[in-house]
Amino acid sequence: MSIITPEAVVGTTIACSFILFGNAITQSFMGVPALLVDFPPTSSPEHAERARLLGRQWPTFWKVGNVFFRPISTLGILGYGYAAWDGRIGDWRVYAVSAMCHLITVVHSALNMQPINEKLDALSGEKGKGKGKGVDREMAEEYARRWIRYNTVRMITPVVAGTLALIQALKR
Repeated sequence: MSIITPEAVVGTTIACSFILFGNAITQSFMGVPALLVDFPPTSSPEHAERARLLGRQWPTFWKVGNVFFRPISTLGILGYGYAAWDGRIGDWRVYAVSAMCHLITVVHSALNMQPINEKLDALSGEKGKGKGKGVDREMAEEYARRWIRYNTVRMITPVVAGTLALIQALKR
């Protein structure tokens, strides 16, 4: 008999799914839009400075995502994967779908979100690895709005994963 029950793993993983969902909502509907309040048009002399400011502010979002939420997404894959493998707490296919949702989140973040994060980070123009090189500051607001649109996947996949797993867990 193991010390950690499959029910505990599933319950914790469901909580992680909804934490990710809440974070994605917060970033897409509050955090990033707050950075874009009164963002000047590209024709404004204030645009370049606001674009640099956005670039200096962006690492706060990026750091939290990498340090805190990437491991939680990975735990989602592992937790639901374990529940599917274990098979004692319901239909393994439901937990496999939930694990796949978290895998989609991780892959989407790496392939689609990372390049946007790098562009937003480079807006600061600070010295360092690639900072300010190859980034169009006139696209600053568009980069942030694209980030919000792409972050929709990171809202949908964890809520689907958590909801499916919760329904499955409650059936027992």
